[in-house]
Amino acid sequence: MYQPLADLLRPTTLDEVFGQEHILGQGAVLRRLIDSGKVPNMVFYGPSGTGKTTVANIIAKQTNRTLYKLNATTASTADIKEIVAQLDTFMAPNGVLLYLDEIQSFNKKQQQSLLEYIENGKITLIASTTENPYFYVFNAILSRSTIFEFKQIDAAAALKAVKRAVSFMEQRTALTAVPEEGALEYIAGACGGDLRKAMNAVEVLFSAGIIDGSRIPLTLSDAKAVTQKSALRADRDGDNHYDLLSALQKSIRGSDPDAACHYLARLLEAGQMQSACRRLMVIAAEDVGLAFPQIIPIVNACVDMALKLGMPEARIPLGDAAVLMATSPKSNSGHIALDAALADVRKGKGGSFPRHLQNVHADSYTMEREQGYQYPHDYPNHWVQQQYLPDELVGTHYYTYGPNKLEQAARQYWETIKGK
Repeated sequence: MYQPLADLLRPTTLDEVFGQEHILGQGAVLRRLIDSGKVPNMVFYGPSGTGKTTVANIIAKQTNRTLYKLNATTASTADIKEIVAQLDTFMAPNGVLLYLDEIQSFNKKQQQSLLEYIENGKITLIASTTENPYFYVFNAILSRSTIFEFKQIDAAAALKAVKRAVSFMEQRTALTAVPEEGALEYIAGACGGDLRKAMNAVEVLFSAGIIDGSRIPLTLSDAKAVTQKSALRADRDGDNHYDLLSALQKSIRGSDPDAACHYLARLLEAGQMQSACRRLMVIAAEDVGLAFPQIIPIVNACVDMALKLGMPEARIPLGDAAVLMATSPKSNSGHIALDAALADVRKGKGGSFPRHLQNVHADSYTMEREQGYQYPHDYPNHWVQQQYLPDELVGTHYYTYGPNKLEQAARQYWETIKGK
């Protein structure tokens, strides 16, 4: 029976697990818990192929617990009842270790059906998810569990796993691998931290390679062909998608054009041009804003051009927009002022309008029509002193001029006009 290379090389000890030293290294909390044998209910959170299932298997082995595995995408409440029925029998004398993969696919009722048994200790739950557990796992489960985050495996750790896989395949096939320079490194980087994908790539290279006597060349071109876009973790509605958008905005806000280009490239390569366009327009107003207000129509034009062109040409105006904003002066004074005003409005502050600001047409014939409004354009420099805020808010200041050249010039102009 065929068994994938990723399963054949699945680590059997914690020392063989790559890339999770922050939770499994010597002295790390999860490592100490497993070594103690007193394993609590846990939620493993992280990308695919980072070792969540592997660690659950190792925990079951080291704690001598009966391990049951369910995948929430296909399992039902009946599957849980079947496991519960085996509690306190010779099938599970020490209780059950239940590994529930993709727990976010279980609804609230299904998740709650586990509560009684994880509370009394008859079931130790290890749930795994690729989504943020605070959004997708119900509080009743979270409050009884400890969350451990499995991080994306870096290229250096992945390369060790790739070399181990090549060595194993050499023994299995009695062939000597001859990797072209950079081929293994490419697989390690292009797998995007998913070791399962890296193992699959190595297996495909050995299966499809052109054998030369007892040697099998592993070429860079073949490595690129079998990995394709594996490195692109850019789900359309998951954490990674929003992480990418956040990284793009924070890089532009931080005035780093190189990082801005990197994250924009990842979004475009993953087919997320629409999201990238929307975020670039937000950045124009939120982060560059009044320091360079012309940026808003410029970015809008770049986005409009990109949507009309489509990929791959769309990358040209979008690249221009990202670099221009990253290298522009920054100001968030406009939306900070509005946010402060919104906060007051939501608190019920404001009251009635000053009489002279009301609409004349709203007056009835029985009311005084003269409002006392002074038309600023009739005065020098198109300005005259009068009250605009409601009485309750007179003296309130929401806007503070930003330190950039444009806003400081405006500040100096109005201070001169207003005689401050």
